[in-house]
Amino acid sequence: MNRTDVADLDPLPAEAVALVERRIEEEHGYLSWLNTSVDVVERGRVVLSIPYDDKLTNSDGGTIHGGVAATLVDTAGGIVQRTAFEDPLSGGVATVNLNANYLRPATGDLRAEATIVRSGGSIGVSDMTVTSATNGETDEVVVGQGSFRLFRE
Repeated sequence: MNRTDVADLDPLPAEAVALVERRIEEEHGYLSWLNTSVDVVERGRVVLSIPYDDKLTNSDGGTIHGGVAATLVDTAGGIVQRTAFEDPLSGGVATVNLNANYLRPATGDLRAEATIVRSGGSIGVSDMTVTSATNGETDEVVVGQGSFRLFRE
């Protein structure tokens, strides 16, 4: 299954979207601590964001630590694979490989968009882009790709 194939599936049930929002925004200790929000969850596309916070910066005090962007890359890439499951509430996803290319420092709010490259029987590949908004400008700060083990039920 690839990007175009997810269009053949029924839209995601509202309870699936609500579950992702609740688990990320309220129940997941680390992602909740980062103040991660779920902006979009639809078949083949996920958007997550983390607002700028001084606690997330490097010792220089102005740039966000790269691990925060990597967290968004990994999380969004895995969640988007679930959207290709016929029942996104069943099964599971585990990261197999993750590649993050840092393009420039992130100095503002982070926004990660993930899309499906392919979602096969047991392995899926996702593309992810993280942007950072500063002073009214938005720039790509990280581009990544991940492969994920899919546990379909």
